[in-house]
Amino acid sequence: MKHIKNTLESDGYVILEGFLTEKEIEELKQETNKLIQEMPEQSQRTVFNTITAQQNRDKYFLESSDKIRYFYETGALDPEGKLLVDPNIALNKIGHALHELNPVFRKLSFSEKVKEIAFQLGFEDPAIPQSMYIFKNPGIGGEVIPHQDAWYLYTEPKHVVGFWFALEDATIENGCLWFSKGSHKGGVHRRCIRNPDKSSDELLIYTAPAPTYQKSHFTAAPVPKGTLILIHGQVVHFSEVNKSEKPRPAYTFHVIEQKDNKYSEENWLQLPEGRQFLSLYKTN
Repeated sequence: MKHIKNTLESDGYVILEGFLTEKEIEELKQETNKLIQEMPEQSQRTVFNTITAQQNRDKYFLESSDKIRYFYETGALDPEGKLLVDPNIALNKIGHALHELNPVFRKLSFSEKVKEIAFQLGFEDPAIPQSMYIFKNPGIGGEVIPHQDAWYLYTEPKHVVGFWFALEDATIENGCLWFSKGSHKGGVHRRCIRNPDKSSDELLIYTAPAPTYQKSHFTAAPVPKGTLILIHGQVVHFSEVNKSEKPRPAYTFHVIEQKDNKYSEENWLQLPEGRQFLSLYKTN
């Protein structure tokens, strides 16, 4: 594992196959099915879409830092919020405090092998600010536009690192990740922040227009299930629509450095007053 820090710093991402066992994968899937079965009726029926950014006008999204909340795909709901597809394929993701509030997701997130990865990356006092189960269901799993995670979780001087776990084989057909290798060396291109204008319906705004990225600069990263992909907060990456008949579920969370590092007060995700992000090394 000692090569991972160098690879992350040179390429912007690291692929570690076989990180999760079959048992761990099944536990996460079964727990997710349980969460769906226990989902509050309608659960606000909020759509998550990186193209239209509908969630930027939604308090249900903005206030999800310390809760487990449910977000739908664009094509899953009609204008009145009624389901247009089978409930089992309607969700885009569940987030953003799975790592804290759900015992199964918490066990993996704070496992010794995750802590070892953070240690190998040089984290001194890491914390997890957010987590998500991403469904990417067949036929409806939407595109995620090219972006940097630092747009949304900005810290300085050190940057966030994403931990992305493939819970099924991720292929080009079902929407695997694509990376622009080395793009993390070019700084943060824009940021998504809380709107200082409290009278606006737009709760979140971008500090600059969306950059244009050439697709020829990206490399696909198809991986077998059980793989962990480490994602530098500034590397540009995206995923396409799931055009297959197979889902591409993933569990992901982000890690930030707390020692001599500042998590921006402008970031969309903020804990309620008096709360702190869970420390990775100090939490079981």
